[in-house]
Amino acid sequence: MSGTALNGTDLGGATRAEYCVVACADAWRGAGEILASPMGVIPSVGARLAKWTFAPDLLLTDGEATLIGLDGTVEGWLPYRQHLELVASGRRHVMMGASQIDRFGNQNISCVGDWERPRRQLLGVRGAPVNTLNNPTSYWIPRHSRRVFVERVDVVCGVGYDRAAGARHHRLPRVVSDLGVFDFETPDRSMRLASVHPGVTVEQVREATGFELTVAAEVPPTREPTPAELRLIREVVDPGGARAREVGA
Repeated sequence: MSGTALNGTDLGGATRAEYCVVACADAWRGAGEILASPMGVIPSVGARLAKWTFAPDLLLTDGEATLIGLDGTVEGWLPYRQHLELVASGRRHVMMGASQIDRFGNQNISCVGDWERPRRQLLGVRGAPVNTLNNPTSYWIPRHSRRVFVERVDVVCGVGYDRAAGARHHRLPRVVSDLGVFDFETPDRSMRLASVHPGVTVEQVREATGFELTVAAEVPPTREPTPAELRLIREVVDPGGARAREVGA
């Protein structure tokens, strides 16, 4: 794919990382005035791209205690009390990572293996249960594999659709990986392959996933970045190219 920037410069083809950026940005499409809490480089670039383009009312955070501007500089302090109020009222959309995720969107960031004698200790449960039960939560997974997309997570940290009955603000808009985009728009709220990135086949995604995905007869390609979006990503939002460190070419 190719395009021309607003200043007339030939942008060349979009990289896999840039497709991932716009896929993450689209998670906040139509969100309105809410707190966007991206965790990771590509989600952060995506959230800022969304605010630059189609979601001007987003409040951007560093994922912790400060509000940031479009250039990434600190604009204000977000008191913990106010942060929790936004979380509890569903006025925040966080994009987290996942060490494991299953077909219903249950997420694990705590440990791998048996809880009492884990093979590997990870971050811990942290705020994942509150995040997922009280505000929309999407996921960014830079290395799609059967070790991450598992039949059953070892520990439930983020709550999936099969465990969230009665949670008023629970919603999992999308999962973005380096292979494609996934959602839960199925009758049983199990994970569906919504699109594949250029150069990726449906069979590759299936082989890299440890459970049976819902797959339509025709899976569309992930949305192509527009020339204006590529210019913003490369010249304004991430001129240093940090996105490439999470996803290669």
